[in-house]
Amino acid sequence: MPYKIALYPGDGIGPEVIAEAKKVLEAGGADCAFTLIDWNTTLYAKTGKCAPDDYLERLKDFDAIMLGALGNSANAPDHIAVQPLLGMRRGFDQYVNVRPAVLYEGVDCPLKNKKPFDIDMLVIRENTEGEYTSLGGRHYAGTPHEAAIQVNYFTRMGTERIIRYAFEEARKRKRKHVTSITKSNALIYSMVLWDDVIKEVAQEYPDVKWSPMLVDAAAMNFVRQPEIFDVVVCSNLFGDILTDLAAVIIGGMGFAASANINPTKKYPSMFEPIHGSAPDIAGKGIANPLAAIMSGAMMLEFLGDEKNARRITNAVQSYLKESSIKTPDRGGTARTQDVGNDIIARL
Repeated sequence: MPYKIALYPGDGIGPEVIAEAKKVLEAGGADCAFTLIDWNTTLYAKTGKCAPDDYLERLKDFDAIMLGALGNSANAPDHIAVQPLLGMRRGFDQYVNVRPAVLYEGVDCPLKNKKPFDIDMLVIRENTEGEYTSLGGRHYAGTPHEAAIQVNYFTRMGTERIIRYAFEEARKRKRKHVTSITKSNALIYSMVLWDDVIKEVAQEYPDVKWSPMLVDAAAMNFVRQPEIFDVVVCSNLFGDILTDLAAVIIGGMGFAASANINPTKKYPSMFEPIHGSAPDIAGKGIANPLAAIMSGAMMLEFLGDEKNARRITNAVQSYLKESSIKTPDRGGTARTQDVGNDIIARL
């Protein structure tokens, strides 16, 4: 039976990069049945929402979801546009967000003296609680006493399971090291809980080393010494910010793939490039599709088709190393489809 995949292109360049990811998956031998999900910010003017009320029910029976990008402030407020994304993460308990950052051969690094694979980190971000909750509110709106309260919410269960996932991933890697990112010198409840939990979990993994690092130091070291990081585990907010930085040091947002995973597979997991919808270049056919294509490879690996996931990853690396076909973000003039076609030829 083919894997049932929901294609959710979304807004801006989303449809363009997802189209290339689909082409590569099909050419790469993936046994997938694709269903197009045509929800985006254009629905907001008609319905006041960017997805149907029952969108989770409609998506729950798929094996996986491939998301392009959400958001176009010309059509809908950003906090409305991303509600389906956050809803899928929470509703499908996709509590693991995996964001690799690898400097491949043939890619220009903005940091001096960095060779291919000097940067090779796996960022594991908690994806369903932490700083990105809907707890809080606006009070005394429109008055001089107006106040906004946003509640950070950390549970022992949520903290333990994401840390345990990070240690399991580190155990599979050569260096077997976890860096835990917090701000526990200032966030004395949530982050101290995190510190307590990781000390307990680490005792179960004597073969994996770990070290704590404050988030401001981590931001500095992502630039100064990115080669020291192997597996990085962090909260929702810290992971969101640091992985944009990680993407830039490996060549740009066009290289940043990600997975939103429910490890139990009770609900579908979601795979997406972490770049935005880039409405300024939407429709021009010049977006870099690599992040979407690599997200597709991550999807295959998670579903169990490791052979074709590796074939696609190898084709992407061959393209980066050898091809002169580059989209404008890499200093070239190639079009989105040209990149997809080059990778397909290498398959």
